[in-house]
Amino acid sequence: MIIGWYTPDDPENPLNWSLGRKAWVTLLISQVQYIVDIDHLLTDTRAYSFIVYCGSSIVIPSYEFMMLRYGISREVVQLTLAIYVVGYGVGPLVFSPLSEIARIGRNPPYVLSFILFVIVSIILAVIDNFPAIVVLRFLQGFFGSPCLASGGATIQDMLSLINAPYGFIFWVTGFYCGPALGPLLAAFAVTSNWRWPLWEIVLMSAPFLIILVCLLPETSHETILLRRAQRLHRFHPAVLAPDETRQLGFQAILIDALIKPIEMTVMDPALAYMSVYVSFVYAVYYSFFEAFPIAYGSVYQMPQTSLSLIFLAIIVGCALAAGLYGVYLKYSFIPRCRNDNPSQEDRLIPTLPAVFLLPAGLFMFAWTVRHSVHWIVPTIGIVIYSGSSFVVYQAIIVYISLSYPRYVASLFAAADVTRSITAAGFVMFARYMFLDLGIGKGVTVLAGLSVGGIFGMIFIYVYGAKLRARSKFAVGD
Repeated sequence: MIIGWYTPDDPENPLNWSLGRKAWVTLLISQVQYIVDIDHLLTDTRAYSFIVYCGSSIVIPSYEFMMLRYGISREVVQLTLAIYVVGYGVGPLVFSPLSEIARIGRNPPYVLSFILFVIVSIILAVIDNFPAIVVLRFLQGFFGSPCLASGGATIQDMLSLINAPYGFIFWVTGFYCGPALGPLLAAFAVTSNWRWPLWEIVLMSAPFLIILVCLLPETSHETILLRRAQRLHRFHPAVLAPDETRQLGFQAILIDALIKPIEMTVMDPALAYMSVYVSFVYAVYYSFFEAFPIAYGSVYQMPQTSLSLIFLAIIVGCALAAGLYGVYLKYSFIPRCRNDNPSQEDRLIPTLPAVFLLPAGLFMFAWTVRHSVHWIVPTIGIVIYSGSSFVVYQAIIVYISLSYPRYVASLFAAADVTRSITAAGFVMFARYMFLDLGIGKGVTVLAGLSVGGIFGMIFIYVYGAKLRARSKFAVGD
């Protein structure tokens, strides 16, 4: 006998949880993402994500102090940011398939890896050897990555197809705002001691770990049903969970997680384009960590603390875009879904104006960074870029999750790898480009390249249905 949900309203089904419980889980997951990315809240995923992303850029204000202490160049010290980004890009390849195994579920990868994240963060804050710091930064990003690998899957566990975009808004907010808050949090602490930013990661993550261990519920449907079947098996030996009938081993899951995304990306033009485009947009975002010190430090002569406040422009753009996107969902798209059957490509409608605003924001920044123009003008360009890129990423996540539901977790993991490696590369070479070409011409090059995204997104919107019809991976409307 195959056990399932007792009724459509089964209270153990995450889809039937109260709004408050769903919000709590989303908050936790997103918060961790922020912390990891600083050095990069509907559910626990949001809090988790915040911590991880915050961790990526939080070391930037310590660059000058590390250069003096260890006698290294700017290019070498940048490895502390780049290698962290690589770490949280590679991690999902390991943790994503683990979370898909019913006997493991979502929580063990979250909890065990975050314990290691906290331990590594403590060691990193006290060690006094630069090569060791680089290695530990990679491990820090690696162990912080489960929220990036499975956060989207956790949200899908709890929210219906119609309401899932609301959850993704919070998840992507952590993804975008975490790195922007890192320099701001560290700029004031670093004046006391260059290690204080590293201790800030510990102070944020350690208390959250206790909350994560004690209060994060399991959301995987397969895992919940498996545990139910195991309880009933004592009284009815014939009871089996759905997962127990599939006999899908770890090797098969690993192949699905590692091989399938590559195969799909190569063979599916829509996926290939979106992977490349999102990676480029994210890499441009990380180039800001090199562009802002030149633009606002050299051109406008801002001190480190004031310069760090400029990163708030990214958060402002993200908040405005998230609000507008939420209004669009509530008053336009979701009512249409309930009364009609929109195509998958209709999820991309918000990207059509956004792909025009994205290069416009970069051009505005590039052409107004000069002494004769007030600093607020190029900053407005950053707000436009960050808001439009948020909408692009949000809409693409929704499109992929609905068009390729069978492989969505694996696709998110593969996207993390390409996006993170591309961003790490930009971190290492962007400074050279801005110094050689000048900040205006350098950002103009990036803006010109982003114009190509306009044609690609319009093509996917117009011809996406035909491409999906030919794909053996995508689903129909």
